[in-house]
Amino acid sequence: MLQISVIRQNQQEVVEGLNKKYVPEAAEKIAEILKLDDQRKLWRTELEKLLTERNQFSDEVGKLYKEGKKEEADIIKAKVNALKENTTSLENQLGEIEKEIDNHLYLIPNLPHSSVPKGKTPEENEVFRDWQAELPVLEETAVPHWELAKKYQLFDLELGVKITGSGFPVYRGKGAKLQRALIQFFLDEGVNAGYEEIMPPLMVNEASATATGQLPDKDGQMYYVEKDDLYLIPTAEVPITNILRDVILDTAKLPVKMCGYTPCFRREAGSYGAHVRGLNRVHQFDKVEIVQVSHPDQSYKILNEMIEHVAKILDKLELPYRILRLCGGDMSFSSALTYDFEVYSAGQKRWLEVSSVSNFETFQSNRLKLRFREGKQTKLAHTLNGSALALARIVAALLENNQTDEGILIPKALIPYTGFDRIT
Repeated sequence: MLQISVIRQNQQEVVEGLNKKYVPEAAEKIAEILKLDDQRKLWRTELEKLLTERNQFSDEVGKLYKEGKKEEADIIKAKVNALKENTTSLENQLGEIEKEIDNHLYLIPNLPHSSVPKGKTPEENEVFRDWQAELPVLEETAVPHWELAKKYQLFDLELGVKITGSGFPVYRGKGAKLQRALIQFFLDEGVNAGYEEIMPPLMVNEASATATGQLPDKDGQMYYVEKDDLYLIPTAEVPITNILRDVILDTAKLPVKMCGYTPCFRREAGSYGAHVRGLNRVHQFDKVEIVQVSHPDQSYKILNEMIEHVAKILDKLELPYRILRLCGGDMSFSSALTYDFEVYSAGQKRWLEVSSVSNFETFQSNRLKLRFREGKQTKLAHTLNGSALALARIVAALLENNQTDEGILIPKALIPYTGFDRIT
């Protein structure tokens, strides 16, 4: 959530940033927030004046009663009671307008970093790093991963429909073992890089989903359990980051590094067409997430470190990949700067997104009330997170790129985890 002070001091820059994210009527929305804040300030000043006056009269009442001047005291006491009614009414008005300001702020996305390219569609994203070697070219007999899954009995989409519904794959045999091996491999890479492993809940309350920016922006994309008023997590970022909600950290403890594996649940409403076949887009998928909380001066250096962490994993998996710097119109609601990783899927001859690595600056920490102590001051920390990695599309690319006449080869780095070097 943007800070009112930042909006007030940089109104033009804020509007320009929101326009870069294609927020409709950005100038009008910011003007409305500032107008409400002006009213809030007037009422706050008036309230403080009334409270001071009430306290002075209350003190006077006490003195008069002690001096035996009951009639004078009763007159002033009546004034005190009238002031109490006025202050109570004004406090209620302040509470309402503060809620209204927050409701407006919750609908305003984070401002993009200055390096974010202009653009509205994925086609306008900037290629930050491209695969230097030749892309794999398969034999004409090569097939996409959903056909390989049937041939080698690795996962079953139809069975998932029977048990749950569309978009819930059932992994079997070596497909299940490959899934488990990747999860363990990703976790080990995270722990070896200094991240604390976390096993968080798979459901969160409204406060947690709001704190990281999923609500109200992604309300329609999240699975909601109405009876318990809980949300299934769309990513481990939500529960892991909320570990530090309402926390003040010592500067010496920064950065905080956490990673965790969870299943993730997303409605993906409106998804259809050939590009969502197989594992390309599902409602439940596994993912290992890395999260960091940092000093503001270090967050972009840490963002680069997180990018290299994900790149190192893809190098070990021997997968062709490229990194995109997302344009303003394709960025998430909460992000200030996002890099997407895409792996090349040779069976489909297309790029598949497998990771987003983002810096949210103070946008999440303002909602989280996540601060750090520097001297006598407390300041908002910066939060960052990245997929390291999302499994469904990684599995799709691994199967397609490594298919041979003798079976599907397993990358060397994964063999100690799978216990086999090929799927036959």
